[in-house]
Amino acid sequence: MTRPDAAATAIQEATVGEADFRALMSLFPTGVAVIGAVDGAGRPWGMTCSSLCSVSLNPPLLLVCVRTGSPTLAALERTGAFSVNLLHDSARDVAELFASGDPDRFRRTAWHLPDAAAGPHLLDAAHAVGDCRVDGVRQVGDHAIVFGRVFRVSVRTEHGRSPLLYGLRRYAAWPTGGSVVEPGRSRPDPADEE
Repeated sequence: MTRPDAAATAIQEATVGEADFRALMSLFPTGVAVIGAVDGAGRPWGMTCSSLCSVSLNPPLLLVCVRTGSPTLAALERTGAFSVNLLHDSARDVAELFASGDPDRFRRTAWHLPDAAAGPHLLDAAHAVGDCRVDGVRQVGDHAIVFGRVFRVSVRTEHGRSPLLYGLRRYAAWPTGGSVVEPGRSRPDPADEE
Protein backbone atom coordinates (compact mmCIF):
# COMPACT_ATOMS: atom_id res chain seq x y z
CA MET A 1 0.00 0.00 0.00
CA THR A 2 1.29 3.45 -0.91
CA ARG A 3 1.54 6.00 1.87
CA PRO A 4 -0.57 9.14 1.24
CA ASP A 5 2.49 11.45 1.43
CA ALA A 6 4.35 9.32 -1.14
CA ALA A 7 1.33 9.42 -3.49
CA ALA A 8 1.13 13.20 -3.16
CA THR A 9 4.82 13.51 -4.00
CA ALA A 10 4.37 11.32 -7.08
CA ILE A 11 1.46 13.47 -8.26
CA GLN A 12 3.43 16.68 -7.75
CA GLU A 13 6.33 15.34 -9.80
CA ALA A 14 4.17 14.23 -12.74
CA THR A 15 3.96 16.64 -15.65
CA VAL A 16 1.06 16.87 -18.04
CA GLY A 17 1.74 18.13 -21.54
CA GLU A 18 -0.56 20.25 -23.66
CA ALA A 19 -1.66 17.25 -25.76
CA ASP A 20 -2.64 15.23 -22.68
CA PHE A 21 -4.56 18.17 -21.23
CA ARG A 22 -6.39 18.78 -24.54
CA ALA A 23 -7.32 15.08 -24.66
CA LEU A 24 -8.70 15.25 -21.12
CA MET A 25 -10.79 18.35 -21.79
CA SER A 26 -12.12 16.96 -25.09
CA LEU A 27 -13.94 14.37 -22.99
CA PHE A 28 -15.99 17.15 -21.33
CA PRO A 29 -18.54 18.33 -23.91
CA THR A 30 -19.77 21.90 -23.55
CA GLY A 31 -22.00 24.40 -25.26
CA VAL A 32 -20.50 26.77 -27.82
CA ALA A 33 -20.61 30.55 -27.64
CA VAL A 34 -19.16 33.51 -29.46
CA ILE A 35 -17.88 36.23 -27.14
CA GLY A 36 -18.18 39.68 -28.69
CA ALA A 37 -16.94 43.16 -27.83
CA VAL A 38 -16.67 46.52 -29.53
CA ASP A 39 -13.44 48.48 -29.23
CA GLY A 40 -13.14 52.21 -28.56
CA ALA A 41 -13.34 52.94 -32.32
CA GLY A 42 -16.61 50.99 -32.68
CA ARG A 43 -14.99 47.99 -34.40
CA PRO A 44 -16.48 44.58 -33.48
CA TRP A 45 -14.28 41.77 -32.19
CA GLY A 46 -15.25 38.21 -31.37
CA MET A 47 -14.07 34.67 -30.78
CA THR A 48 -15.51 31.20 -30.31
CA CYS A 49 -15.55 30.11 -26.69
CA SER A 50 -16.44 26.85 -24.99
CA SER A 51 -14.87 27.88 -21.66
CA LEU A 52 -17.97 29.47 -20.19
CA CYS A 53 -19.82 28.79 -16.96
CA SER A 54 -22.21 30.36 -14.51
CA VAL A 55 -20.71 31.64 -11.26
CA SER A 56 -23.53 33.18 -9.24
CA LEU A 57 -27.29 33.71 -9.44
CA ASN A 58 -27.30 36.72 -7.14
CA PRO A 59 -25.73 38.76 -8.62
CA PRO A 60 -26.01 37.11 -12.05
CA LEU A 61 -22.35 36.37 -12.88
CA LEU A 62 -20.71 34.17 -15.46
CA LEU A 63 -17.13 33.64 -16.51
CA VAL A 64 -15.38 33.14 -19.82
CA CYS A 65 -11.76 32.22 -20.46
CA VAL A 66 -10.04 34.23 -23.18
CA ARG A 67 -6.53 33.76 -24.59
CA THR A 68 -4.06 36.38 -23.42
CA GLY A 69 -3.19 38.66 -26.32
CA SER A 70 -6.58 38.22 -27.98
CA PRO A 71 -7.95 41.39 -29.62
CA THR A 72 -11.36 40.44 -28.20
CA LEU A 73 -9.88 40.45 -24.68
CA ALA A 74 -8.26 43.83 -25.34
CA ALA A 75 -11.58 45.29 -26.57
CA LEU A 76 -13.65 44.00 -23.65
CA GLU A 77 -11.07 45.15 -21.11
CA ARG A 78 -10.95 48.60 -22.73
CA THR A 79 -14.75 49.07 -22.85
CA GLY A 80 -15.68 47.00 -19.79
CA ALA A 81 -18.45 45.14 -21.62
CA PHE A 82 -19.03 42.05 -23.79
CA SER A 83 -21.76 39.85 -25.22
CA VAL A 84 -22.12 36.08 -24.94
CA ASN A 85 -23.85 34.62 -28.00
CA LEU A 86 -25.02 31.05 -27.32
CA LEU A 87 -24.98 29.26 -30.66
CA HIS A 88 -27.69 26.93 -31.94
CA ASP A 89 -27.06 23.62 -33.69
CA SER A 90 -27.18 25.11 -37.21
CA ALA A 91 -24.38 27.58 -36.45
CA ARG A 92 -21.37 25.30 -36.72
CA ASP A 93 -20.02 27.36 -39.64
CA VAL A 94 -20.14 30.50 -37.45
CA ALA A 95 -18.37 28.68 -34.59
CA GLU A 96 -15.62 27.60 -36.99
CA LEU A 97 -15.38 31.08 -38.56
CA PHE A 98 -14.93 32.80 -35.18
CA ALA A 99 -12.39 30.15 -34.14
CA SER A 100 -10.37 30.67 -37.34
CA GLY A 101 -9.00 34.14 -36.69
CA ASP A 102 -10.40 35.35 -40.05
CA PRO A 103 -10.21 39.17 -39.91
CA ASP A 104 -13.43 39.44 -41.98
CA ARG A 105 -15.59 37.30 -39.68
CA PHE A 106 -18.02 40.15 -38.96
CA ARG A 107 -18.40 40.84 -42.70
CA ARG A 108 -19.31 37.19 -43.23
CA THR A 109 -21.84 36.93 -40.38
CA ALA A 110 -25.12 38.74 -39.75
CA TRP A 111 -24.88 40.81 -36.58
CA HIS A 112 -26.21 43.98 -35.02
CA LEU A 113 -25.60 46.13 -31.97
CA PRO A 114 -28.92 46.87 -30.23
CA ASP A 115 -29.25 49.97 -28.07
CA ALA A 116 -27.27 49.61 -24.84
CA ALA A 117 -25.88 46.21 -25.95
CA ALA A 118 -22.55 45.17 -24.45
CA GLY A 119 -21.27 43.66 -27.69
CA PRO A 120 -22.34 42.29 -31.07
CA HIS A 121 -25.44 40.09 -31.24
CA LEU A 122 -25.21 37.38 -33.93
CA LEU A 123 -28.60 37.55 -35.63
CA ASP A 124 -28.84 34.15 -37.30
CA ALA A 125 -26.40 32.07 -35.27
CA ALA A 126 -27.37 32.73 -31.63
CA HIS A 127 -30.50 31.45 -29.96
CA ALA A 128 -29.71 33.47 -26.82
CA VAL A 129 -27.45 36.40 -25.95
CA GLY A 130 -26.29 37.68 -22.58
CA ASP A 131 -25.01 41.25 -22.34
CA CYS A 132 -22.38 41.60 -19.61
CA ARG A 133 -20.35 44.24 -17.83
CA VAL A 134 -16.84 43.18 -16.86
CA ASP A 135 -16.82 42.48 -13.13
CA GLY A 136 -13.17 41.43 -12.94
CA VAL A 137 -10.31 39.92 -14.91
CA ARG A 138 -7.71 37.51 -13.58
CA GLN A 139 -4.69 36.37 -15.57
CA VAL A 140 -4.07 32.62 -15.20
CA GLY A 141 -1.44 30.92 -17.36
CA ASP A 142 -1.95 31.76 -21.02
CA HIS A 143 -5.57 32.88 -20.53
CA ALA A 144 -7.57 35.50 -18.67
CA ILE A 145 -10.64 34.61 -16.66
CA VAL A 146 -13.20 37.33 -17.33
CA PHE A 147 -16.10 37.65 -14.90
CA GLY A 148 -19.20 39.17 -16.46
CA ARG A 149 -22.22 40.58 -14.64
CA VAL A 150 -25.18 39.84 -16.90
CA PHE A 151 -27.48 42.86 -17.20
CA ARG A 152 -29.69 41.73 -20.09
CA VAL A 153 -30.73 38.42 -21.65
CA SER A 154 -32.23 38.08 -25.13
CA VAL A 155 -33.73 34.72 -26.13
CA ARG A 156 -34.84 34.04 -29.69
CA THR A 157 -37.63 31.48 -29.53
CA GLU A 158 -38.43 31.67 -33.24
CA HIS A 159 -35.38 29.54 -34.05
CA GLY A 160 -36.70 26.51 -32.20
CA ARG A 161 -33.25 24.97 -32.47
CA SER A 162 -31.14 23.00 -30.04
CA PRO A 163 -27.84 24.23 -28.55
CA LEU A 164 -24.60 23.55 -30.40
CA LEU A 165 -22.24 21.31 -28.42
CA TYR A 166 -18.51 20.66 -28.71
CA GLY A 167 -16.66 17.63 -27.38
CA LEU A 168 -14.34 14.86 -28.58
CA ARG A 169 -12.99 17.51 -30.98
CA ARG A 170 -16.23 17.71 -32.95
CA TYR A 171 -19.52 19.60 -33.02
CA ALA A 172 -22.90 18.04 -32.32
CA ALA A 173 -26.50 19.03 -31.64
CA TRP A 174 -28.26 18.57 -28.33
CA PRO A 175 -30.09 15.21 -28.66
CA THR A 176 -33.87 15.26 -29.01
CA GLY A 177 -36.54 12.60 -28.96
CA GLY A 178 -35.67 10.99 -25.65
CA SER A 179 -32.21 9.88 -26.67
CA VAL A 180 -30.60 11.19 -23.48
CA VAL A 181 -30.53 8.72 -20.61
CA GLU A 182 -30.44 9.76 -16.97
CA PRO A 183 -27.10 8.97 -15.36
CA GLY A 184 -27.14 5.59 -13.65
CA ARG A 185 -30.06 4.29 -15.72
CA SER A 186 -29.92 2.07 -18.76
CA ARG A 187 -31.93 2.56 -21.91
CA PRO A 188 -35.13 0.54 -21.96
CA ASP A 189 -35.11 -2.39 -24.34
CA PRO A 190 -37.64 -1.63 -27.12
CA ALA A 191 -38.75 -5.29 -26.99
CA ASP A 192 -39.85 -4.78 -23.36
CA GLU A 193 -42.21 -1.97 -24.39
CA GLU A 194 -44.25 -4.09 -26.82
